[in-house]
Amino acid sequence: MKNFLVSFCSLFLILAIFTPISIGQLTPSESRILFQFQKLLEHPGALQGWTNWTNFCYLPPTPSLKVVCTNNRLTELTVIGNKSSPSHSPKPVSESFVISQQTLSKSFSIDSFFTLLTKLSNLKVLSLVSLGLWGPLPAKINRFWSLEELNISSNFIYGQIPASLSSMKNLRSIVLADNLFNGSVPDLKSLAALEEINLGNNHLGPGFPSLGNSLVSIILRNNSMRSEIPPTLRNFDLLQKLDISSNKFVGPIPAFVFSLPSIQYLILAQNQLSGALSNNATCNGKLQVVDISQNLLIGKLPSCIGTKSLNRTVLDSWNCLSGGKSKYQHPYSFCHKEALAVKPPAKTQEQESKIKLGLLLGVIGGVVCGAAVIGLLILVIIKRAGQNREDKFDRSMVEKIYVRSSPKPNIDARRVPQMMRLPTLGLPPYRVFTLEEIDDATDNFDAANLMGEGSQGQVYKGWLRDGLLVQVKSVKLKQKQLPQNLNQSMEALSKLRHRHLVSLLGHCTVTYQDHPTTASTVFIVLENISNGSLVDHLTDWRKKEWLKWPQRMAVTIGIARGVQFLHTGVAPGIFGNNLKIENILLDESVSAKISNYNLPLPFQIGSESPLNGQDISSSKPHLNSAEAEKEDIYQLGIILLQVLTGRLIKSASELDELKIQLEKGLIEGPSKLRGLMDSSIQGSFAYQSLKTAIEITVNCLSRDPSKRPSIDNVLWNLQYSIQVQEGWTSSGNLSAQM
Repeated sequence: MKNFLVSFCSLFLILAIFTPISIGQLTPSESRILFQFQKLLEHPGALQGWTNWTNFCYLPPTPSLKVVCTNNRLTELTVIGNKSSPSHSPKPVSESFVISQQTLSKSFSIDSFFTLLTKLSNLKVLSLVSLGLWGPLPAKINRFWSLEELNISSNFIYGQIPASLSSMKNLRSIVLADNLFNGSVPDLKSLAALEEINLGNNHLGPGFPSLGNSLVSIILRNNSMRSEIPPTLRNFDLLQKLDISSNKFVGPIPAFVFSLPSIQYLILAQNQLSGALSNNATCNGKLQVVDISQNLLIGKLPSCIGTKSLNRTVLDSWNCLSGGKSKYQHPYSFCHKEALAVKPPAKTQEQESKIKLGLLLGVIGGVVCGAAVIGLLILVIIKRAGQNREDKFDRSMVEKIYVRSSPKPNIDARRVPQMMRLPTLGLPPYRVFTLEEIDDATDNFDAANLMGEGSQGQVYKGWLRDGLLVQVKSVKLKQKQLPQNLNQSMEALSKLRHRHLVSLLGHCTVTYQDHPTTASTVFIVLENISNGSLVDHLTDWRKKEWLKWPQRMAVTIGIARGVQFLHTGVAPGIFGNNLKIENILLDESVSAKISNYNLPLPFQIGSESPLNGQDISSSKPHLNSAEAEKEDIYQLGIILLQVLTGRLIKSASELDELKIQLEKGLIEGPSKLRGLMDSSIQGSFAYQSLKTAIEITVNCLSRDPSKRPSIDNVLWNLQYSIQVQEGWTSSGNLSAQM
């Protein structure tokens, strides 16, 4: 017994020596505050498991919780919940705020909540995201004397932003995005340390906020701002990102915004900016992305963002520009009429003279382009008039009229087009993750985070350390001929980034050199798209009502562009992509993104064939690349058929029957074809636009693979269809064609 006690004491002494002793313990008062904080937040998942024995200063950081102590005081508190946000929740029937399952309960008091939190006087970082907070933000928030970073995004906080925010002199970052704030933004010019402000997805306006010129990032997208771009931005020498998209900004775009000393991202899309851009405008060499799409701009692009700019992404569609990169422009009359309607503030005489010159040039260009389009339409109508005289259903004749040839030859996959090299907007750089980061992101692959199994492996939901929600796909590979083939595959994977793909953010490889018979594992990190699938939007009557003909055409063009990138935007091309309507996701802007496409990985276990996803077209197990390319076109045709008609195909016989009906409709005339369309889009399409889309769709479904068009041909026809639609809409003759 004595020997046992001696041994036990010795072991205890050794453990005492080598076990690290906590040198930091949160003060009792701040510990009590955290327990009250947990109670007021109604015990969210991130705060589960706290007891009286919890040492908050030694809590391991997770994607949803981070607690940092300095000198026994709390200096950083980050909590990320799983509540939805206003932009991802159903819109309320009334304008007044309504408590829901996505908010905290009726008993929650935001005033009491911040009264409690402001007692943590040493906080430097406070991040409370997706927790269901609701109510007006109290003015007492300025009691956080030491606060440097404030992030209360993705909640339901409404009312005006308190003016007291301007007294928080240490603030470097303010993120209030995705709430219900309204009214004017207080004057924040006095915040000399402020580097980042993100007020996106609120109802703020109408004026541009008064801000200090030390800012690096300004995000004001999706608000209710209606003013000109202020000339004071000229002094923002540190500004790298300016995003004022999806507002109602009016007037001209000042030339200086393109040449700000540090500007890299300039996002001005979906406003009412008008007039001609200055031909003398110069661009900062650091400028990577310019998005001026969906405005009322006329004239030509400056050379630095025009056709000569090779190293920057420029989006200029749906203006009234002439000679731009994009073919998708409104006629001049559209911008002229809309610009008059929005009535921008009065301009100087010099500005007016420049705009008049731009208008004159726009008129001349519009007349010439209009004449060309009318001539083309007349030729097409004459050509097809003879074909429509046939009353008898002749399958061989139908085959002849389906394809409208593209004016350009097929693109060689070895020659990657410039548009394909453009980066995906808003994505962080591709990088290699560590296994520790993957474990942290998925909470050690917790079963609760398993989203399902795709054709190429298990998929988990995860959160990166910066709070970004991602998907992590686990793929096992055969060990043979690794790692050289694996390295080549990873190089190919890093290029799979496109605005119409669920793009790759990075990967992590785990190899077992000591066990050559054991499979290696690749963890692929992809962006997360949370707005639902295309199927959801076609079956939910509320979402379906939004998808009129122009929106459906935009979705189909996005899908085709994604397929085009897979076929011709990388070398070698990627075929056999398991194209199904369930794999088409829609982002927040309702832009199509293809998921579950074929990842070029070597020797994947249980996946010898690139076509491992079954489809009603019956995937073939041993297709070569040419055959797999045509199989993709067939599957794309099935998706197009479902989008255009609104009918979800569940069997091969149902597909064949609908195809035959459409073929008959093309022969028998407008009333027959129109009757086959989804009732929710009736009245929103021009017949010629509909007919063009149906023709190329049916041709994609040809039983003879050699008669199926290339993806470039499909895309050309869909683009032609929407161009015809825009022409009829702007001419006012749409009703005559219905």
